[in-house]
Amino acid sequence: MSKGLIWATAEDLSRNRGRILSLYRQVLRALNSPDLPLNLAARLHRKAQARAIFMVAAEERSIHNIKDLIDVAEYSLSLLRKGEIPKYIQ
Repeated sequence: MSKGLIWATAEDLSRNRGRILSLYRQVLRALNSPDLPLNLAARLHRKAQARAIFMVAAEERSIHNIKDLIDVAEYSLSLLRKGEIPKYIQ
């Protein structure tokens, strides 16, 4: 992303679009893991929360907030793959 700018340009947004979509899909897949201690209702609730977060973030134009979204998604994905539920989702 462009350094020193606060707002993302169209080029920044298009460059990160694939990465964010990939993280979104990976998070949804990780929530289906049988290693997580979730029943069906809780699993569907977590997936709905993830969808809502990514839908709201899709309108984001701040470079810093986009970076934060990517960092949080990667961190959450690492916890989900270990069979843990991230604290901020609970």
